[in-house]
Amino acid sequence: MSQQESKLKKLFAKPIFMGATITAGLVFFIGGIVFWGGFNTAMEATNQMEFCIGCHEMENNVYQEYKPTIHYSNRSGVRATCPDCHVPKDWTHKIIRKIKASKEVWGKITGIVDTPEKFNAHRKDMAMREWQRMKETDSIECRNCHNFESMAPQFQKPRARKQHLNAFKTGQTCIDCHKGIAHKNVRDQLTDEELEEIEAPNPDFIREVPKMYLEGLRLITEQEAADKEKAVKDKAQAEFDEAERVAKAVEEALADYKAANSGGGASNAASTSSINVDWSKAASREITLFYPGETSIEWVLNGRDHGGARPFVKGGDRCIICHDQETADMGEKMVTGEKAESSPIPGKRGSIPVNVQATHDDEYLYMQFTWPDTKHNPVPFVEGGKMDPENPVKLAVMFATNDVEYADRAGCWGTCHHDAKNMPDAPEQAILDASALKEQIGLTAGVTKYIKESRTKIEVKGRRGKKKGGWDKLKDADALNAEMDAGRYMDIVRYKSGSNVVEDGHILADRNMTGGQGAEFDAKLKGAKWTVAMKRKLSSDKAGDVSLALDQVYNFGFAIHDDYTNSRFHHVSLGYKLGFDNAEAEVNAKKQ
Repeated sequence: MSQQESKLKKLFAKPIFMGATITAGLVFFIGGIVFWGGFNTAMEATNQMEFCIGCHEMENNVYQEYKPTIHYSNRSGVRATCPDCHVPKDWTHKIIRKIKASKEVWGKITGIVDTPEKFNAHRKDMAMREWQRMKETDSIECRNCHNFESMAPQFQKPRARKQHLNAFKTGQTCIDCHKGIAHKNVRDQLTDEELEEIEAPNPDFIREVPKMYLEGLRLITEQEAADKEKAVKDKAQAEFDEAERVAKAVEEALADYKAANSGGGASNAASTSSINVDWSKAASREITLFYPGETSIEWVLNGRDHGGARPFVKGGDRCIICHDQETADMGEKMVTGEKAESSPIPGKRGSIPVNVQATHDDEYLYMQFTWPDTKHNPVPFVEGGKMDPENPVKLAVMFATNDVEYADRAGCWGTCHHDAKNMPDAPEQAILDASALKEQIGLTAGVTKYIKESRTKIEVKGRRGKKKGGWDKLKDADALNAEMDAGRYMDIVRYKSGSNVVEDGHILADRNMTGGQGAEFDAKLKGAKWTVAMKRKLSSDKAGDVSLALDQVYNFGFAIHDDYTNSRFHHVSLGYKLGFDNAEAEVNAKKQ
């Protein structure tokens, strides 16, 4: 061995740290590189969708649910694969996730979820674990691609704008609202307690609302207001042009008739209405009524049914905040039976655009409702196809103060319950006929509308097999009188077109259609368009009437039964605010 080789041998054998030689250090170093490369290669291999769906449990279940979603195929061509959503990118959370994944491997080995039936039996528990994990990391996987700060509210629906603004301020995270976006949603299987816990805001997640987001909100609010104003003006101009055209045609026809029948007898005088106001001085608003299906107030309040239950109950959000521009879409989903409707009527329209005009003088409120008529669609579960053969159309209008719970947020929605006639939890008529309450409230044709204030309890959640609602939990007479005296009732007026009957009453313990001051209606059907005008005194001393002061704002809603329908098979509005010479009110009655 040469002297040089001897020196190298001694160098590599020399201890350099805690007795370890250079040779050992090199071995460990090279081994570390090999290990680290192999580890990362294996890590990367397990972070591929092909690996994730390599077993039939994933391939045949969640993968098939994921393929029709926007995360698989979309206009941008960007695909979010399994690890994008289920494996965090940062090292710490990634390793934690991989360790937890060992439980999934055990499930594969032991066959816990090896059939669709077993998989579905464990689906809720698996989903909850994943939701909780994402909740704890502030939905870090979602935020790898999306982030609050880059959101442009001008390209979001009103509901999304509001919920994202709430998320900034209260500390909610993506997974609180976006469960079930890539796989079968099992949110409705959670108990109310589980929902409350898993979706509760986390103060640690509160963020300052970005200036860009606030600016976007300002821009879209101004744009929507301008678009709405333009639409109203365009519609008014179109109606004026149409009226001019019709008037000219009538004038020409009369002239031709007189010329051909000179010396003829006098024509019959046209009937006149006592509702004589200048509608050009009235304010106008387009309100789209929608088919509500079986969405009772209990449905609205139940988080398993209604994703907006929390902001409605906890935050006091009004329905129109999220849904004012979505009513046509909602109505279409329900009228077709896609959502919250077990008895769809084929061909029935899902929504009705209604032009609402409002004006007043010193004594009366005047409102005019104009909407397109519809062709007849026979009801398949009613003999003859018409629920109310005598009345092609009925119009009901309700008023309330904020003394009625939910009226400020939902308008007249608080009068609709899950145990009302034709609703899912409606009691059988034999039960109603045998009830001692039939002498106090109208039960001869099923449970009618009522409000929470008239009951000792309302079952909202339907726990342990209980029926939702509270028809049989009526307060005693003294308590009901106290509610009336306190103004806790809904004022209702209704017009029936076939019989030309006007009903004026109130809703508390039931729908009582007598006792009010009375209102006047003038209805016309011309050219497949209904125009119904209403005249109502501002002030009344009758029980059940809401007196309207010109310096106050009131809760207002209305419903239309068209095509001979009855019961809940109508179209309804959300709850709006009615004011007088008040530009801030959603329905503003301008003075004549």
